[in-house]
Amino acid sequence: MITYTLNTCHLRPWREGDEESLARQASNRRIWNNVRDFFPYPYTIRDANAWVRSNKSYSQPNNFAIEVGGEAVGNVGFTVKDDIYRYNAEIGYWLGEPYWGRGIISEVLPVMIGYIFDRFQVNRLFACVLEGNTPSMRVLEKAHFRAEAVHRKAAVKNNQYLDEHIFALLREEYMALRADPANGQLTSASE
Repeated sequence: MITYTLNTCHLRPWREGDEESLARQASNRRIWNNVRDFFPYPYTIRDANAWVRSNKSYSQPNNFAIEVGGEAVGNVGFTVKDDIYRYNAEIGYWLGEPYWGRGIISEVLPVMIGYIFDRFQVNRLFACVLEGNTPSMRVLEKAHFRAEAVHRKAAVKNNQYLDEHIFALLREEYMALRADPANGQLTSASE
């Protein structure tokens, strides 16, 4: 089982027993306002059961629970695209509101980047951030993602058109950063 022990949290696969804390943390309108609509709101125990069941059996998971104090309080994951975009993966994350501002995602993101580039045939890792979510944009920039584009009024959330900001990191950029001993941030974390 792949797990990572970090200073602020643990990253581990989802498992039975995570459902209650997942539903409690994820059922938050402030989280839902910054994620895609397929993320349920309110987030019920039934939603949590389905999520855990769909993610607990992978030997190389695409989604990891962010665990703090023995409870799953967020998720970081990725989706590899298909067809001509088959070497692209979209990364996404969310964290329970009581844990915001603690540097957790800033610590998690470089580990997940290393996991993806080291284990999967991905050349470009990207993230889509909705207008107004500046904390997420800052976290991505800190992890060496570059702002690539703004898709103007491309997303609809809460019946409002919002700009979608695209950030990306290429494998060659990751490898150069990892090879630089002055950059301790993107070195592989220990499992």
